[in-house]
Amino acid sequence: MAQHKFAVGEMVDFRPGARDGNVPQGKYKIQRLLPSETSDMQYRVKHAVDGHERVVPESKLTGRSGVLG
Repeated sequence: MAQHKFAVGEMVDFRPGARDGNVPQGKYKIQRLLPSETSDMQYRVKHAVDGHERVVPESKLTGRSGVLG
């Protein structure tokens, strides 16, 4: 069974794909860990600037090691 790579409260970078429309890339905060039916775990994240929350797959997130909040 797959496990989440990131934890609630952690800051991550989101890299939107071609099908993500005008969703802004950049810094997001993990709000909730979500179940997934695939090995690509899902998260509810909140954009650091616009405050909108989105559900995104782990494959589109990268950690922000060495970067504070």
